[in-house]
Order: sequence, then structure tokens, then C-alpha cells
Amino acid sequence: MPGELSSKMRANIAEIYRLIDRQPEPAEYVTSSQLAEWLLVSPPAVNRMVNRMSELGLLVHQRYQGISITERGRTEALKFIRRQRIAEAFLVQVMNIDWLSVHEEAQRLSDGLSDAVVQRMYEMTGEPTACPHGEPIPDAQGALAPSNDVALSQIEAGKRIRISRLITREYDRLQYMEALGLVPGQECEVIHIAPFDGPMQLKLGQEFRIIGNSLAQLIRAEVIE
Repeated sequence: MPGELSSKMRANIAEIYRLIDRQPEPAEYVTSSQLAEWLLVSPPAVNRMVNRMSELGLLVHQRYQGISITERGRTEALKFIRRQRIAEAFLVQVMNIDWLSVHEEAQRLSDGLSDAVVQRMYEMTGEPTACPHGEPIPDAQGALAPSNDVALSQIEAGKRIRISRLITREYDRLQYMEALGLVPGQECEVIHIAPFDGPMQLKLGQEFRIIGNSLAQLIRAEVIE
């Protein structure tokens, strides 16, 4: 039952969802070592957490494949993520917190908020559909509208795109993306991609940008037909 989930467990299932979602290729599974690195905990701690979440129907651990999130786990993760993304929007729009560093503040704030306060924050920010990083805000039932965006690193040369979201929360990377103009809503054209996961050349208006494959993996974009 949902009442059995602690705040820590909800936060962990949300982080597992984020880890799966940030993979450049469509992914359903992550490994224990990936989880340990992502959550900054030891492998034994990950195993205990995964076993407990599996008992609660949040995760499935399949031998030789890895750990996947169940439908219930996804719903619980998105309900938790909704609170954080609404808090991010509120902190940026109402309190003028820098969007580059708002994620950690929102994490600390959202954990102690009631559903009524979250709803009021949602209304005060104009019922936003996305957080300041472009990430979609799930509805109150933990449902997320379908998205057609993919990692920028997967888009072919010659395509015109619109950046939809940034999936990193590292301040230095976000600051660099902002300096390059690679922010949600920006339209640009993929001019050239070097072979073997080499750098990508983009055209923004009359200006050109060159970014590495690792950065392109952290940017999601939609192809403009």
C-alpha cells in the first residue's frame, strides 16, 4: 500500500526512475552498480533497498538483465517528482531563485510540503507543464503525457530541432549549456556530426556551436518537421 512507503523510499524510487529516463537509448533496466554510483551508496545497501522495493511491488530484479521499475513504482516515482518540479517552478518564478541551482533547494523544500500546499504552489505559478529545466510535470495521479523527444546525440545531421529539456542538474554543465544558448525552447539545426561519437556542430540563428557527445546525451530535443 502507498502508506507503507517512507519519504526516503519515495525519493529513491524517484531517483531510479530518473536514472532509467536519462539513458540515451530507450532503456528498461539498470544495474546494481549503476544504482550504487547514482545514489552514492554501497552495493550491499543497494541490494537491501532493491529487495525491499521488490517486496512492495515497486521494482523487479531479473537475473542477467538488471533492475526495472514496475507500473506502480513508476506512478509513485512520478508523484514524488511532481512535487519537486512544482517546487522548482515556484522557487524560480515566485522567489527568483536561479534556475541553475534550484534543484537541490526544491528537493529540500518539497519533502515537507502537504498536497494542499503543493497544489497552491502549482496554481500560483500558472499551472506549469514543465519545470525550469524543461522536464514535464506529471499530473496528481502520477501520469505523464507522452513525449517524442530523444537525446540530441541520437539526432541525424540535417535535422532542425527544438530543445525540450535538460536532464542534468549539475550547476557547471547547466551554466555551460546556458552560455551556449542550449536551453529549453531553443530551436537550432544539426549541421554535422563527427564519426565515432565525435563532436556535433549546431547552428543557432547565424551562430554555430560545437558540443561533445557526452553533453549531447544530456539534452533532449524534438525534431521539427
